[in-house]
Amino acid sequence: MLDTYGRKHIQPVVDKTADFLLKEGFTANGVTKIAFAIGLSSGVFIYLDQPFWAIVVLWFSGYLDVVDGTMARKTKPSSWGTLLDISFDRMVEISVILGLAFRFPDAMWALLLLSTSIIIGMTVFLTVGALSDKKGVKSFYYQAGLAERTEGFLLFTLMIVFSTYLTVITLIFIAIQLFTIYQRMAEAKRILY
Repeated sequence: MLDTYGRKHIQPVVDKTADFLLKEGFTANGVTKIAFAIGLSSGVFIYLDQPFWAIVVLWFSGYLDVVDGTMARKTKPSSWGTLLDISFDRMVEISVILGLAFRFPDAMWALLLLSTSIIIGMTVFLTVGALSDKKGVKSFYYQAGLAERTEGFLLFTLMIVFSTYLTVITLIFIAIQLFTIYQRMAEAKRILY
């Protein structure tokens, strides 16, 4: 939801960053790979009990993830870049979940359920994007929903900072994911049926 409705407020800063990186010779796919490497380290920092750094690298990688898409649209977007972007996003999320699971094994069952809800949610999201004739700014139809990447990062941040309440926050995250799945399935029925 925040990605869809809040993007216009941060886009001027994203544009400036994208222009700067393009001027310095970076490519969109190169920034995607940098964001991926930085984001993966979040799970390592969680496991090493370095919550501050885990959050810093998570959000920095998320920012670069927004910038790389803008860079692609300013140059030449590619299907390969879209695949890298979506795949690397999920791997960063997996890194955070694994870092939390290994650091806090008592919450592993809830984190496993969260992983399952993310898999189902992304399956619906990507399938609707592939099947829909609608197109947006991105290279596929982007379904808005309650849980988008920013909400996920906010919830991951809460999980990292308030690890004492990790299971409760994870269950809230799952509930938000399930609601988003319902939203996207309802919209999919309207546009695909």
